[in-house]
Amino acid sequence: MKVIDHLRQSKRTLFSFEVLPPLKGKDIRSIYAGIDPLMEFKPSFVNVTYHREEVIYKERGQGLLQKIRLRKRPGTVGICAMIKAKYDVDTVPHLICGGFSREDTEDALIELNFLGIDNVLALRGDPIKSEPHFIPERDGHMYAEHLIHQIAGLNRGKYLYDEEQEAAPTNLCIGAACYPEKHAEALNLATDIAYLKRKVDAGADYLVTQMFFDNTRYFDFVERCRKEGITVPIIPGLKPLTNLRHVSFIPKTFKIDLPDDYALELVKCTTDEAVKALGIEWTVQQARELQARNVPSLHFYTMGRSEAVRAIASQLY
Repeated sequence: MKVIDHLRQSKRTLFSFEVLPPLKGKDIRSIYAGIDPLMEFKPSFVNVTYHREEVIYKERGQGLLQKIRLRKRPGTVGICAMIKAKYDVDTVPHLICGGFSREDTEDALIELNFLGIDNVLALRGDPIKSEPHFIPERDGHMYAEHLIHQIAGLNRGKYLYDEEQEAAPTNLCIGAACYPEKHAEALNLATDIAYLKRKVDAGADYLVTQMFFDNTRYFDFVERCRKEGITVPIIPGLKPLTNLRHVSFIPKTFKIDLPDDYALELVKCTTDEAVKALGIEWTVQQARELQARNVPSLHFYTMGRSEAVRAIASQLY
């Protein structure tokens, strides 16, 4: 079932979450361990992230370098298929521009469609560590807008080299990302929303936000989007802070602010347990306010750990 159909048919705020493929060497049981505790809350869909390969250069002597591609996590598509088979829950694989040519993208979409996966979240993705900025694959997409165009084209039966249009069209629901505090590379929020409108016009059926900790940022963002003609559902993304590392790492890495009253309480925390307890309390307050405003779904970023999200969901659902 498509995410957009879940959102349209529900009379309540849905519950959904995101999981990470495990590091290589671990098996699917590590995914199940993160999902099992959350199934009692009847998630409408589960997102599975994609992590592109890294590139390193190894000296081979005589001034020569060997380019080596490293994959740290197993494939998103296979994980989605296994989750769907085990739990009978809809999955949303992430598909990125980085590392994919247009042919690679088409192959991935054909495989998703074949497996009966109805959804995809289209993202540009981050640059790899060896790149000063994002560089697309040869004959790949530079922006998520262009990736969405290709997915929407396949939904109309437009394949890259099928001039006689003999192939059947796909039927994928397209999600896209948005940023209540603007994308890190955007000039300002106004220009970011203008680019977001282009993603929606290209074919995005719904949007899911980056994590945020101040609900006024989300409400103001949605209002500005509506004024610019963006009418698709905008799902808020939530992430409870659960350890001392999160306190410094998450705001810096994701370029987001913490509300003053939350930040002042966090700096008093001296243990991971204190941060986790406060993070759960704060996120419950956030979620209840969002539910009261009838948001489409509460989408939780678990980062592979479900304990805090379970504690939050048990107070909400």
